[in-house]
Amino acid sequence: MKSAVEILTHFFNRYKKAIIITTSLLILQLIWGFDPKFCIINIIWLFV
Repeated sequence: MKSAVEILTHFFNRYKKAIIITTSLLILQLIWGFDPKFCIINIIWLFV
């Protein structure tokens, strides 16, 4: 059975780009307020 660290490491390596973009998007939205245009652009970038 895999340990929790191995599972989390595998998950992070697989979805690294999505995790980084989503985290930065949330932080920037909290710092400068909600901007729908910025949010949509980043969500589209996430799926490319």
